[in-house]
Amino acid sequence: MEEFYIDSDGIKLHAKLERIEGADKSPLCILIHGFTGHMEEDHIIAVKDAMLESGVSVLRAEMYGHGKSGGKFRDHTLYKWVTNALSVVNYAQSLDWVTDLYISGHSQGGLLTMLIGGMRCDDFKAILPLSPAWMIPGIAREGNLLGIDFDPVHIPETLYREDLELSGDYIRVAQTIHVEDEIARYEGPVLIVHGDADSVVPYSYAVKAQELYKNAVLVPVRGADHCFVGYIDELADAVKAFFKTI
Repeated sequence: MEEFYIDSDGIKLHAKLERIEGADKSPLCILIHGFTGHMEEDHIIAVKDAMLESGVSVLRAEMYGHGKSGGKFRDHTLYKWVTNALSVVNYAQSLDWVTDLYISGHSQGGLLTMLIGGMRCDDFKAILPLSPAWMIPGIAREGNLLGIDFDPVHIPETLYREDLELSGDYIRVAQTIHVEDEIARYEGPVLIVHGDADSVVPYSYAVKAQELYKNAVLVPVRGADHCFVGYIDELADAVKAFFKTI
């Protein structure tokens, strides 16, 4: 395992790379956490291990304001995460041992996966959004985020929820993003894994995403919440089964 930082317009992104042991070349999947998350969460580790077991090397990266990466959580936006992810993709493409490239992310990282998949649609053999929070731009336009109602035109400078603080710029940026545009651009295989008891991102969004993609498989995990607590094995099995098909 290699641990290092990837530069993204002056922001240092914490990364860990695990290659397939004994292989000169292999596929590689970029794996990204969600909102308030980091690369060592149980569900991220489970997906990483499932990919390694499937013969796919894994590059985990933490985005702006999360984990050990640069930037403050309060100041992160989806634009900053997109810029970060593009930097990670560029790094991955510089590795001469990579055969095929994949990207996967959980929650806000799943939304990011959907965006980057469309933006770089020729670069990924498949994408794997997990519990993707792709409703964020829509609800930001409606005037709700993190369970907080606000005026979607006259946006507050700061959103507060318990010990969480988020800049109004997060909302301003989110309101400009239309995920459906990037869904339409990606025509390769897509795996969506989503718990049907998810109270953070309703399962209905996974169903809608599967309908909109041209080539998507949706695996429901019965009884699982947003982070698959108690259902890690089912999440890992879905990932391993998908890689057997491609």
